[in-house]
Amino acid sequence: MTLPVLVDSHCHLDFPDFGPEVDEVVARAHAAGVGLMVTISTKVSEFDRVKAVAERFPHVFCTVGIHPHEAASEPETDKATLVELAKHPKVVGIGETGLDYFYEHSPREAQQRNFRAHIAAARETGLPLIVHTRDADEDTAQILDEEMGKGAFPGLLHCFTSSPQLAEKALELGLYVSFSGIVTFRNAESLRETAAAVPMERLLVETDAPYLAPVPKRGKRNEPSFVVHTAARLAEIKGVTAAELAEATTANFLKLFARVPPEAVLRP
Repeated sequence: MTLPVLVDSHCHLDFPDFGPEVDEVVARAHAAGVGLMVTISTKVSEFDRVKAVAERFPHVFCTVGIHPHEAASEPETDKATLVELAKHPKVVGIGETGLDYFYEHSPREAQQRNFRAHIAAARETGLPLIVHTRDADEDTAQILDEEMGKGAFPGLLHCFTSSPQLAEKALELGLYVSFSGIVTFRNAESLRETAAAVPMERLLVETDAPYLAPVPKRGKRNEPSFVVHTAARLAEIKGVTAAELAEATTANFLKLFARVPPEAVLRP
């Protein structure tokens, strides 16, 4: 019998926080039952670094995109550029992209243009859009709705911390919702209520490592192996076993990230 494994659908293995430890970090993830990781692009100008990490490991894939924080500092990227970079066989998603009005590191107009360009690339490639949104629920919902009206595209809201209404809108549009270690935090009861309402067939799990380590690792540098703690808490919230949660979220991942061959998931 093949045991269920977890997928860390969103981490940043190219970040300097991991440095020369990347091999050990990936090995610890596999030992913990994490069969695949997606390392996420935040700057197209540094895509080669992201791609290099994915190329080093058979069970690590990557995305291409510009984080909303970088929408002003990065050269403005159009659909064609993203589509061309996404031809690499290790690229399985577009993003992360979206809107972040909490920090306002980039002008809202630049973030919105960037977001729409990424959506167009996701639509053309069929690769899932990885959406970052913070304190921008109304504009995020409006742009997703408008763009979906121009033609369907797959995607997910990553590291979800927004309102139940935005989760409902995403689900209505056919998107998935991914939860990070924040769902384990003591003061995150409203987020746990939202997670309970997300159907199992639309649920994903992630670390967003090196950030947001879950309880009982909170305060430490996060890493993909810690996704087991987030998954265990989500299993409690959903009233299922850890094995059932792993099986469901991995199946969801493979359905959404259709470029990933199922045999790429390392199984015990």
